[in-house]
Amino acid sequence: MILEALASAVLGLALAWAAVRRLPHRLPTPGLVLATGTAGALFGDFLTHTTLASGLLLSLLGAAVMGTASLSLLLRPSAGRLRERSIPA
Repeated sequence: MILEALASAVLGLALAWAAVRRLPHRLPTPGLVLATGTAGALFGDFLTHTTLASGLLLSLLGAAVMGTASLSLLLRPSAGRLRERSIPA
């Protein structure tokens, strides 16, 4: 169980680090992103382990899915999409 939690925390940090490196202009401060990715992955591991009582591979899959989902909630819209399209009359 401790190995699963440690592996999912490292996975969450890796996902968050990749998001900070790839999309720095669309995310808030890196500290918040790293904490959110780690917490999301740990919660995903806990949820998967509790519901499926599975091994390491499925728990890491659940951690990756939940970590990615929690990181996606931090994304801001890009500057080009803020303008509204005018519909001709």
